[in-house]
Amino acid sequence: MMDGTPYARADRATARWRDRLLALSRAIHAEPETAFAEHAASAHVADLLTDAGFAVERGVCELPTALTAAYGEGDLTIGLCAEYDALPEVGHACGHNLIAASAAGAAIALASVAGELGFRVKLLGTPAEEHGGGKVLMLERGAFDDVTVAMMVHPGPTDLTFGGDRTTAAARFEARFTGRTAHSAKSPHLALNAGDAAVVAQVAVGLLRQQTTPDARISGFVREAGRRTNMIPDLAVLEYEVRAATAEELAPLTDRVMDCFRGAALATGADVGIGRTQPDYLDLRQDPWLLRTYEGHLAGVGRAAAPLPPGSVTASTDMGNVSHALPSIHPHIGVLGCEATPHNAEFADEMTTPAADAALLDAVTLLARTGIDLAADAGRRRHYVGLHRSRERHGGLKDTGQEGRDGR
Repeated sequence: MMDGTPYARADRATARWRDRLLALSRAIHAEPETAFAEHAASAHVADLLTDAGFAVERGVCELPTALTAAYGEGDLTIGLCAEYDALPEVGHACGHNLIAASAAGAAIALASVAGELGFRVKLLGTPAEEHGGGKVLMLERGAFDDVTVAMMVHPGPTDLTFGGDRTTAAARFEARFTGRTAHSAKSPHLALNAGDAAVVAQVAVGLLRQQTTPDARISGFVREAGRRTNMIPDLAVLEYEVRAATAEELAPLTDRVMDCFRGAALATGADVGIGRTQPDYLDLRQDPWLLRTYEGHLAGVGRAAAPLPPGSVTASTDMGNVSHALPSIHPHIGVLGCEATPHNAEFADEMTTPAADAALLDAVTLLARTGIDLAADAGRRRHYVGLHRSRERHGGLKDTGQEGRDGR
């Protein structure tokens, strides 16, 4: 590209901030923090963007570790989503340190050309993607109301754009069975066994699996069910998740699983309380034009999207909820040479290697160029701005399919 192009100016901004971006990734990786506790990580992101001249707001949406950072002005607002929560026990085994740093880098790169192209950049620091649905809560509380399109990348072993595939929708909840305790040898007939209710529930769920579609997933564990062998438990707690291909399929399947718990209570005489442990995650629906534009820049950084067999995606993300509310993309950037897969400790070890650094910087370039193409294409820009204004006329983005459901 010629030196005077927006691409070149964005590239120069990335080069100037390169060391700070890599340091940000390493700082987040070195101090893994789980959902809603990402105090150091969110502070690192906020400090960097403050230094880059963004107007930063910390603790937005009544979430202490959420933030927004804005730069520029115009009818078009390009949103970048930064995740930074880690997994329990295995740290940044999903590479959220790269997600946060690449979003920050793309925001800075786009800010360098925002004035000449007349658009606004907004980074959204979104906590609790692994469990808790930070993006869902921020959607409901208005953080995305002024965002025209939203983008982010996720690290993985290969470059994936997911083509016509999508992530799954997911519901997570707990069931608390309460009964009546009694000595298991002296007076078992006086008890209502909450542990038995947990067993009946698991058997019922196991039998239900025969009637589910091949792409559905039901999994869970018993968190508590007694403490001593000679006392019948009066409390049993199960945590479960249900996944389905689409949001439309998720609701009836979740209801059937919950009926298994209700039936177990009826069979054993125990009481049951069922509550969601996070908002439902909707299936990811990537915007075709943004995705094609992103994919079109892969060759320019020496990459190519790997083919993905239909139906092979089983992951879930709260970025799916964002994609139901406004045009969004969530491709994977390959940490080339990485043999581990996300959510394994070995993958966490790969997230600060030279290959991870290269993936981070390439992700910045790809996101920035996608945003530049949108800002510079008058017809496409008019289309997305029109969609945004239509949403505003119809009440904004707060109805994301979660109304009336339990959240944090």
